[in-house]
Amino acid sequence: MRVRERIEENEYKLLSPLAAKSRDAQRERPEADCDYRSRFQRDRDRIIHSKAFRRLKHKTQVYIISGDHYRTRMTHSLEVAQIGRTIARSLQLNEDLTEAIALGHDVGHTAFGHAGEAALDKLTGHFAHNEQSLRVVKYLEKGGQGLNLTKETMDGILHHSGNVLPFTMEGKIVHWADRIAYLCHDFDDSMRAEFLKPASLPKLVMEKIGVDTSKMITAMVSDMIVTSEQAGDITFSEEMNEAMSVFRQFMFENIYHSKRLAKERKQAVFVLQQLFEYFSQNPDRMPVEFQQRQSQWGLEQTVVDYVAGITDSYAVQLFNDIYMPPIGVMVK
Repeated sequence: MRVRERIEENEYKLLSPLAAKSRDAQRERPEADCDYRSRFQRDRDRIIHSKAFRRLKHKTQVYIISGDHYRTRMTHSLEVAQIGRTIARSLQLNEDLTEAIALGHDVGHTAFGHAGEAALDKLTGHFAHNEQSLRVVKYLEKGGQGLNLTKETMDGILHHSGNVLPFTMEGKIVHWADRIAYLCHDFDDSMRAEFLKPASLPKLVMEKIGVDTSKMITAMVSDMIVTSEQAGDITFSEEMNEAMSVFRQFMFENIYHSKRLAKERKQAVFVLQQLFEYFSQNPDRMPVEFQQRQSQWGLEQTVVDYVAGITDSYAVQLFNDIYMPPIGVMVK
């Protein structure tokens, strides 16, 4: 018996009837299975080895100007995967699928966090990072071939945010693990930046979730495990759901939309706007692989794909190369 076949059999023996099973997973393009890894494990590995995933280490989570210990999109994705796997394991659901979705959920995110996403949305009329993440894994990676992930993984990536929930239990886990991670870790980074203090949290959040980052995660994860096991679906108790909603509103008002970060958001939006307009007018200045895609996707979508993919530091470098005169050169 091959290692993969043993993994597939163990899924049926050990996992919940509600769990997604890798043997049943389908890809858009049929391909031979690996002898040693399940289909969901291969999804995970393809995402980890992708260029888009590597770029996440230089993409903003919240703080554009930050030090060594602030989260990036990559560390956020790893933290979502850890939280998601803990929940999946406790509920006897598929850890491999949960991890694959978590690691891939933000690969389409722009530079400069949600400020960059808002900039492209305004420029094009519609841009959503979850849709771009699906586009990255389905069409853009591997020189335009895509990663040919399973439908379960792609659905989880697409619906990790928004009003439509994934069709798998594992996808639902990531949908909520993402929120647990960004609320707690963005709060932690905000304390590191001295923007917030534990005492500034709403009373309900302190009472139901706590003030210590590690304990906050434990409180939410524990509530989800217990409540979901009883409900037969991925959910929180009413009390925890209320506390998380208050916590989220607090973070939007005090951090995500705060005036204290308005200058950095404005600068980020300006840089991406200028790059978008420049490459729209000068498509021949994009890398060759993007120039070759114009006939398939059109100019605007190709420029979106390029600008959305670049990292914070490369966006600033491109902006300087295009618009700033070199220091020490006399301008006549």
